[in-house]
Amino acid sequence: MTMPLTITTLPRPFDADLAVETVSLLPWLTPEQAELISGVAGSSPYLNNLIQQEREWLPQAFADPSGALKQVFQDCRNCAPDQLKPGLRQAKRRVALLTALCDLAGHWPLEQVTAALTDFGALSVDVAIKAELARLIARNKLPGQSEADLDVAAGLSVLAMGKMGAHELNYSSDIDLICLFDETRYDPDDFFEVRQAMVRATRNMCGVLSDKTADGYVFRTDLRLRPDPAVTPVCVAMEAAERYYESLGRTWERAAYIKARACAGDIAAGERFLKTLRPFVWRRHLDFVAIQDAHDMRLRIRENKGTFGAIEVPGHDMKLGQGGIREIEFFTQTRQLIAGGRDPDLRHRGTVPGLAALAEKGWLPKDTADALSAHYRAHRMVEHRIQMVHDAQTHRMPKSEDGLARVACLMGMDVAQMQAEVKERLLNVRELADGFFAPENNGHSAAEAPAVEFDQEVIDRWRSYPALRSERGAQIFERLKPELLSRLAKAAEPGEALLALDGFLKGLPAGVQLFALFEANPQLIDLLIDIVGTSRDLAGYLSRNASVFDAVIGGGFFDAWPGAQALLLELEKSLEAEGDYESKLDRARAWTKDWSFRIGVHHLRGLITGAEAGQHYAELASSVIAALAPVVVEQFATKHGTPPGRGLAVLGMGSLGALQMNAKSDLDLIVIYDPADQESSDGKRPLASRAYYARLTQALITALTAPMAQGRLYEVDMRLRPSGTQGPVATSLAAFDNYQNTQAWVWEHLALVRARPLAGDTELMRDIAAIRSDVLQAPKETGKILHDVAEMRARLAAAKPPAGPLDVKNGAGRMVDIELMSQAGALLSGHDSTGLAAGLEAGVEAGILNVAQAATLKDSYRLYREVQMAARLLSDKPLVDAEMGEGAAAFLCRASGYDDLSGLILALDTAYAACAEIAQTVLDQREEQ
Repeated sequence: MTMPLTITTLPRPFDADLAVETVSLLPWLTPEQAELISGVAGSSPYLNNLIQQEREWLPQAFADPSGALKQVFQDCRNCAPDQLKPGLRQAKRRVALLTALCDLAGHWPLEQVTAALTDFGALSVDVAIKAELARLIARNKLPGQSEADLDVAAGLSVLAMGKMGAHELNYSSDIDLICLFDETRYDPDDFFEVRQAMVRATRNMCGVLSDKTADGYVFRTDLRLRPDPAVTPVCVAMEAAERYYESLGRTWERAAYIKARACAGDIAAGERFLKTLRPFVWRRHLDFVAIQDAHDMRLRIRENKGTFGAIEVPGHDMKLGQGGIREIEFFTQTRQLIAGGRDPDLRHRGTVPGLAALAEKGWLPKDTADALSAHYRAHRMVEHRIQMVHDAQTHRMPKSEDGLARVACLMGMDVAQMQAEVKERLLNVRELADGFFAPENNGHSAAEAPAVEFDQEVIDRWRSYPALRSERGAQIFERLKPELLSRLAKAAEPGEALLALDGFLKGLPAGVQLFALFEANPQLIDLLIDIVGTSRDLAGYLSRNASVFDAVIGGGFFDAWPGAQALLLELEKSLEAEGDYESKLDRARAWTKDWSFRIGVHHLRGLITGAEAGQHYAELASSVIAALAPVVVEQFATKHGTPPGRGLAVLGMGSLGALQMNAKSDLDLIVIYDPADQESSDGKRPLASRAYYARLTQALITALTAPMAQGRLYEVDMRLRPSGTQGPVATSLAAFDNYQNTQAWVWEHLALVRARPLAGDTELMRDIAAIRSDVLQAPKETGKILHDVAEMRARLAAAKPPAGPLDVKNGAGRMVDIELMSQAGALLSGHDSTGLAAGLEAGVEAGILNVAQAATLKDSYRLYREVQMAARLLSDKPLVDAEMGEGAAAFLCRASGYDDLSGLILALDTAYAACAEIAQTVLDQREEQ
């Protein structure tokens, strides 16, 4: 389907006589087309020349611009090798003229104009490099390669960088390229000969494109973005380039690779190389250091180009000057670098799509993104018209009146209107960019001088800490210090908060990233002070895992809890994006820490209760197990074959099963498998079914507990499995069924009350749940159950006496006592719910508790849970009231609903006594049964 050139905008002729002369050469033009040619030819000497050279071809361009462009491209592909130079130059003339006419007429939007120029650039490079490689192959200069290898350019890949990579090429742009070759295609002994040939092909390709002949040139080529261009050849082996970026790559090179794409030669090899660079370009953490790096680059550009001072349109550099194109690109790319490692949806090559993605994900206000997008398009249109005049590689507005008038004519405006619009846009971009890169006082009001005199010895020793030893880290921290001290002064106990902050700083292995994050997001300082002022243990955790602050500003941090299913889907998607097994395990660790930190912050800030936090921790752990189990199975199966029978299932016990975990809980697990009638696996190294599942279970435990780059996930306790530590680490379904029905002790049936299937084959989990239900519902002898519970209670009391009044777990009338009452009630009544309240109600039904006693136990347990959840967030050791800081005590009281610590302890002592009396009353019934 053809579509003729439609005209919606018209340029004005600067030189009316020249316009009339050119139009007279094209008698076939319609009046509207003649008006377009008049404006173009009368204002641009360069385009006027092209019109005259290509006047025989122009009717085709007007009749069907898109079809004409396709034909030009096809002619390039069909060009004979000895006609490549003139053929590409004629194509360049036609592409430049066609895109200019479609641009100035309003027929194509900016994106279509730049895409046409960019696609022609990629085609030219591809045709030129393959022609050079064909010559080398014909002369046997590329060992092992034949004509059949030309489709993939014998492993030579050309990466388009900058505007060409982003499909944003302008009229007179040079093209930034990086040429790499895949050394794995060749015998190592031939490496140096191959590299020499690839270098020759690259140089010749550049000559084909950039040499000026009587027909002009195609593109100026720039290869200086390659690794270490001062010492490396123009074509580099991919393995050497990868090593360079891993060890020496800088922020500006990371920013450059945002736009990179394989555009010519061996496209697949180029894309594989770019995939290997993702960890270099896109950092896992939120990279706020990139802001300072980009700001430094802006200042260097301004200094080198002399673009400081007031903005004046005549002579202004629309690309590198203040408020120009580069400022918008830096603004966009820097924010992409900050968060793109965590969110692949932000990884757009184009500037306008990048801004839109940043706005959609909440990293940028939508009105800011819209304004910058509009300014970017307008700036690019002005840049194009500057270059249209003489095909000059310039981005500067003319200084002369005639020069300004030509640009204004091409824009269809008068000079005054053009200057006013351009200046307004430049000023607005500068304001937005300066507000991001160099906000006054770091984006917040100057910190007030603290009214408190802090211990100067503490402050003086900060400079000796590892996080402040680097010059850059120290510089950022010095800018932060007034704000930190000002906010510390407002803490309930400033001196105590200072020491807590001191402990946090002392434990930081490095500070540049974290300090840059605080500088860019000063609201996080309040959260830091809140945390370090509440608990030294939590501050110590942050010192070792400061990157968890990324989650706070990663979007949606303070949203409502999504639930176990949503968490599972999110983690599964995240793991799928990782390549190897270890990367998946590390990713699971980083992801879990983010979410665990979020639960803790929500609890600390009073957004959720301790009971809600307990459920969230347990759902998080359940999701991790459910997501990792199939990953471990898949990895294990690569060596030993697929699991025999129905596979395994993981049973959560204890606090995990009861959805009552805390910040320091380990995981109580039982692994059950069903080999069906299969005696062994079928892999390369088959194992007998029992050995297979034992080793697979050990692999799963290792996946959860092994310390890796991102730490460990959880501690795992398997002592609740049948026969305890003496039994096999994994139990068959048949053995589990037999054991529970014929051999299990009462305490094991009590533990089964809180069991919950978490992961594995759906039918297998259903069968395990049925066995559990049958065991719990089987008739029980009340006297026997209460007798065993009493003995168990006595053993626990002897083994773990209470550590003090705030130890709500161990001791008479405390959490373990109430849990035993609940489990005994569930066991005696045949209820299979894992909930504590349901178990106590079942105790009423079984006749071992009355309604008032059950209510007292439930109310007391709720208080204990809040105290325990707060205590575990503060420390992994029992809390001692005399040693608690003000911040910790305040949080503990706030979480439990008491005004002060003495009131809380009194309430706990009262509850302990009441619950202990109830427990003893219940257990005394064993003598009556």
